[in-house]
Amino acid sequence: MTVAVLGAGAFGTALAISLAQNCPVTLWARDLGDMARSRENAKRLPGFGFPDTLSVTADMSIASRADILLLSVPMQKLRALLQDNALLLADKRLVACCKGIELSTGLGPVTVIQECVPSATAAVLTGPSFAADIARGLPTALTLACKNDAAGEKLQQLLTTPNLRLYRTTDTIGAELGGALKNVIAIACGTAMGAGLGESARAALMTRGYAEMQRLAAHLGAKPGTLSGLSGFGDLTLTCTSTQSRNYQLGLSLGKETAFDPDTTVEGAATAIAVQDVAQRAGLDMPITAAVAGLLEKRLDVQTAMNALLTRPLKEE
Repeated sequence: MTVAVLGAGAFGTALAISLAQNCPVTLWARDLGDMARSRENAKRLPGFGFPDTLSVTADMSIASRADILLLSVPMQKLRALLQDNALLLADKRLVACCKGIELSTGLGPVTVIQECVPSATAAVLTGPSFAADIARGLPTALTLACKNDAAGEKLQQLLTTPNLRLYRTTDTIGAELGGALKNVIAIACGTAMGAGLGESARAALMTRGYAEMQRLAAHLGAKPGTLSGLSGFGDLTLTCTSTQSRNYQLGLSLGKETAFDPDTTVEGAATAIAVQDVAQRAGLDMPITAAVAGLLEKRLDVQTAMNALLTRPLKEE
C-alpha cells in the first residue's frame, strides 16, 4: 500500500510523518521550498524531520499514483484542487482532511469530492487533533467517515498507526458538521476570553454552541449520536480551550481588538458565514453563529455581539 498527502500545511505534514510508520508516503505541495533538501517542513511544521519512507514532490502525476490520497488543503480550495486534477484522481480513494463548509455552496468536503470526482471513494478524516501532537507521536483519536462501510473499514485498517487511532462511521454529514461547526464556536469562545468575560462565559458558549451544532446537524440529516463523539464534542472541547487552535486565536484577537495574521488559514471564518446563510434559509435559530458571522463581516462589534447573546429571551434549556 502507498499513501499520498496532498497539501503540505502543518496538519498534512504531520499526517504524512505518522503514516510513514506504516508504508511509503508521498507529500505533495505546489511549492516544495527547501523540504526536499532539508527533509523538514520548516515553514509549517518546524523541528520534525522526515522519515526515510516519506518523499516529497510538486508533481501531481507522481502523487496521484498512490493507493490512498489524503486531501489536506483548506476547505475553500478543495474544489479547485479536485477540478484541476479530476482525471488523475478518478477511481481513487480520497479522504478529505479539511474541516469546513464551502462558502459558495454550503456543502461539506465529501459532497464536493462526489461532485468533482464521481468515480472516487470519498471519506473524511476529522476529530480532536493538533499537528504537533501527531508529529510527536502522541496518542490521537480521530473519526473516519465513509458512506460505504466496507470501504471505510478498509481505510480504517490501513490508516491507523501506532499513535493514530481511527473510529469509523458511515455518517459523513455528522462528521463533517462536527468538524466544521466547532471552529465557529471556538471563535466565539476566543472572543469571550479575549474580551475578558471569563471562563464561565466560555463554558456557557461551548454548551449553547454545542446545542446549535446539534440543531443544524439534525436538520441536515446527521445521526443523533455522531456529534457526541470525537468529531463533535471531542473536537469542540479541544478547539475551544487551547491557544494552539487557530480559530480560538482569531477569536482572542477579535476580543482584544488586536491584529491577526491575514495569511493564517482559519477554517471557521468562512464556515461561520456559510452556516449563517444555511441557518437563515432553513429558519434555524443559531445566535452564536450569527454573532460570529457579524463580527467577521464587521457588522457587529464585540460588545454589541455579546450583549445580543446575553439579552436573548429567557427559556427552558
